[in-house]
Amino acid sequence: MHRPLVPLVILSLALALACDSGPKPPEAAKAAPASAPATPATTPAATPVAPIANPLAEPGAVAAIGQPAPDFTLEAADGSKVKLSDFKGKRVVLEWFNPECPFVKQAHGDGALKDLAARTTATGVVWLAINSGAPGKQGHGAEVNKQAAATWKLGHPILLDAGGYVGKAYDATNTPHVFVVDEKGVLVYRGALDNAPMGEPDGGTRIAYLEDTLAALTAGKPVATPETKAWGCSVKYDKPAAH
Repeated sequence: MHRPLVPLVILSLALALACDSGPKPPEAAKAAPASAPATPATTPAATPVAPIANPLAEPGAVAAIGQPAPDFTLEAADGSKVKLSDFKGKRVVLEWFNPECPFVKQAHGDGALKDLAARTTATGVVWLAINSGAPGKQGHGAEVNKQAAATWKLGHPILLDAGGYVGKAYDATNTPHVFVVDEKGVLVYRGALDNAPMGEPDGGTRIAYLEDTLAALTAGKPVATPETKAWGCSVKYDKPAAH
């Protein structure tokens, strides 16, 4: 049986890099005098990383259907500050967001989220996207999110929850994962956008959970299905949310 060539190639490259490509000049080849003191290696001091402040009005708050939605203040990708309680008296949609998640790309590209936010906000509803991805994780960073907003022509804020405090308080597990807060500030829905991950309805017929929730609120009716299982990519927390 022949040995694979790839490890041999890698080994050859490693050895080539480890060795000089040509003869050393005489000065470089000479050993240092025995009496010369060794110079201790120095390690650059690590730059301290500032802790991310908890944006929740009540640290440790936990979202629950039928209860007041935990209040928070987050910075948007454009540098503005957004406070949830400032929108009391209006219906609010919270969409957990990651611009590099394939499910989010499909939904905002040609899927159900292509113009849903624009159509919804035109009726007076507030729409807030929230990215709870930690530094160094997929989709993190103001510039990445601003570019996504431009690409998909998003007119609503994209809020950055790099510490994951808000995402974990709401138990946001996926992107997209949507939540609806009514005019009284009460959480009335959390779960999937619909039953069609990647645009493929489960069972052949699309059920528009989010749109049905908003329609029920407009009609003054109770929400028929207040909670469903979200689909999509996992939220890229620094550490997984505790369950």
